[in-house]
Amino acid sequence: MVMDKLGSSLQDALKKLVSSGRIDERTVNEVVKDIQRALLQSDVNVSMVMEMSKKIKERALKEEVPKGMSPKEHVIRIVYQELISIIGKGTEVQLKEQKIMMIGLQGSGKTTTTAKLARYFQKKGLKPAVVCADTFRPGAYQQLKTLCERLNVPFYGEEENKDAVEIVKRGIKEIEKYDVKIIDTAGRHALEKDLIKEMEQIHEILDPDHKFLVLDAAIGQQASEQARAFNESIRISGVIISKLDGTAKGGGAISAVSETNSSIAFIGTGETPEDFERFEPDRFISRLLGMGDIKSLLEKAEESLDKDDIDMESMMRGKFTLKDMYKQMEALNKMGPMKQIMQMLPGGLGAKLPENAYQVTGDKLGRYRIIMDSMTEEEMLNPRIIGSSRIKRISRGSGNNPEDVRELLKYHKMMQNAMKGMRGGKFNMQKMMKKMGM
Repeated sequence: MVMDKLGSSLQDALKKLVSSGRIDERTVNEVVKDIQRALLQSDVNVSMVMEMSKKIKERALKEEVPKGMSPKEHVIRIVYQELISIIGKGTEVQLKEQKIMMIGLQGSGKTTTTAKLARYFQKKGLKPAVVCADTFRPGAYQQLKTLCERLNVPFYGEEENKDAVEIVKRGIKEIEKYDVKIIDTAGRHALEKDLIKEMEQIHEILDPDHKFLVLDAAIGQQASEQARAFNESIRISGVIISKLDGTAKGGGAISAVSETNSSIAFIGTGETPEDFERFEPDRFISRLLGMGDIKSLLEKAEESLDKDDIDMESMMRGKFTLKDMYKQMEALNKMGPMKQIMQMLPGGLGAKLPENAYQVTGDKLGRYRIIMDSMTEEEMLNPRIIGSSRIKRISRGSGNNPEDVRELLKYHKMMQNAMKGMRGGKFNMQKMMKKMGM
């Protein structure tokens, strides 16, 4: 994931700061250069990067260090604040009855994003429904219908009808009883007169609470041009950036939106309906810097888990048995892609784990369960006692290869060490976050 690379580069810059003996002009300059390089590689506007760099240097070298905070913590707080300032504010989206109009150019991922947005409200306890008013792109009706059926979201559309305005008139009546009414409109290859006219007519009938413009992250800094153009024609209320997981221009798209009068409402971070989240600048930057996002993690847990599904205290301590690990892996899989979950933990844990650590599928969990069923209670509580003779016995008893047993033990040790690491060391990110009021 490309935003991982940006996060990893920013975290490396801060590590240099943390490991330095003292905070002087030379240290600040080196850290700022590393931050500049990371942002420019992510396509953030050069003038914005230079302006931010100037502010970081001035503040780091001239501002008085607040009481109770070390010089290092003070500089990290400045970096955090200045990064937030270049991406602007997030769009306020309330959990209440509302009508939403989805707009954007063809190829932006608007139809998939419409389904993801419906899923977002569904997880929050509201009842969404979708109307397909995209009569321009062949296959749009069938694609959206299929996505909604998979999510058990009510859908309305008229496949043979090319009059989008008439479809919206009837569709709104059909889904009147639902909390969140989402209308997917047509896109074009450019913002043409007939598209503007159609959007204006739908807007007049619908009178939406929100008009969300979907932008592909790959357009980078050109996001500002599209956001301005749509804003001038229909006054958008927020931007949704799609496909943020696979482009080096993601930083450019995010920062470009802040140059307009727009704000970002949501970001799409993958292909599944779960790879979608509210955009909150402080949480986003906190994750990039390896400070985690405990608030979002707890919200995900609340949406997905029963209260006995996971022991957060045990997870944060990094002290857990094979039984604990299995229970937590089951819970994490319920919450969504494991990589996303791990990136919400402080200390940059997501960046520390190798890629194969995230490939714990349902099938693999099932195999791990069978292996653990062949272990004694003592082995489950203290995996360190499991030597080669025990591995042979466990593999025979579970019908698995000895390599599968070793894989499970290796995975347990890796997870335990990584989670312990995020709390250890002289520089504890969680403590620093508390000092900074984050």
